[in-house]
Amino acid sequence: MTGIAIILIACSNTESKEKPTLKEAFKNKFLIGAALNTGEISGKDTAGLRILATHFNSIVAENCMKSEVIHPLEDQFNFTLSDQFVDLGEKQDMFIIGHALIWHSQLSPWFCVDENGENVSADVLKERMKTHINTIVGRYKGRIKGWDVVNEAILEDGSYRKSKFYEILGEEFIPLAFQYAQEADPDAELYYNDYNEWYPGRRETVTRLIRTLKERGIRIDAIGMQGHLGMDSPTLEEYEETILAYNKEGVNVMVTEFDLSILPFPKAGIGADLSANFDYQKELNPYTEGVPASIQEAWNARMLSFFRLFIKHADKISRVTMWGITDQDSWKNDFPVRGRKDYPLLFDRDNQEKPVVQMIINEAKQ
Repeated sequence: MTGIAIILIACSNTESKEKPTLKEAFKNKFLIGAALNTGEISGKDTAGLRILATHFNSIVAENCMKSEVIHPLEDQFNFTLSDQFVDLGEKQDMFIIGHALIWHSQLSPWFCVDENGENVSADVLKERMKTHINTIVGRYKGRIKGWDVVNEAILEDGSYRKSKFYEILGEEFIPLAFQYAQEADPDAELYYNDYNEWYPGRRETVTRLIRTLKERGIRIDAIGMQGHLGMDSPTLEEYEETILAYNKEGVNVMVTEFDLSILPFPKAGIGADLSANFDYQKELNPYTEGVPASIQEAWNARMLSFFRLFIKHADKISRVTMWGITDQDSWKNDFPVRGRKDYPLLFDRDNQEKPVVQMIINEAKQ
């Protein structure tokens, strides 16, 4: 970490004693985290690091631990950024999350196919999965505290996504991934992570998955409920129903990848489906010069209402993680329409906290 970053972090720690912070407000409720990008991990984004040190006590890797980055070739691993990520988390005494071991997207091209581009056999894929998981989890054993073992494997209607993993191994690829992760670090927490889990079909299949793993003696500690929300969907009641359903199965709930897009969606129910890609239209990017006060107030109210829900169920929720630190670096600026200007996070493009931050802190302290 650069000397400037260290100075900023030290200053932010001094400031946090004078002004209430998110991590102080939630210290007896749940972890409050953020996903880190390359600029923050490398120490270049000193403003982001200042906010991180002041307000957050957990981190997750946004992209640097995904297959295409960390395991680009079968016989080659690249731990440059992931090592920096873990070092940063340890220096700041963060609860560190690894994301994501098995995912159909951002997958290294070689992972599921042979030299001719044909699907490998079940045995070959099992061995590749085991090597991938053992190598990565083993490297950070005892340092990374929890893993998104499998990400986004189930569709809204409850069917399984027809990924390469599913084509070759069927539903069994998920229990295998959890088994390999458990063997690699028996003390690490293990999670399944997905979006739009307020859809009944997806929720029911995830619930069955929890039961299946437990019946087979394979540990699953929590379900990550991605919080890529819009202004109209989901309802608080839909989100709450899913929290209660998972808690009933004896696992914790984690609010992961949390952001609230203020922009109109070109299509309902997109969630975090990276295959969604819509042409730019001016009417889909209405706030290029800033957000009108009435719209900002509506966004503040919706963001606060979800944090009220999390506080209400703090006994069931172990972590809330924002998917990024500031609006400037949010992936929502380019998803599902590239080149837009979105305002989905708690800190603005000038690295300042939005008024809703203190509203949330006050709510947590009541």
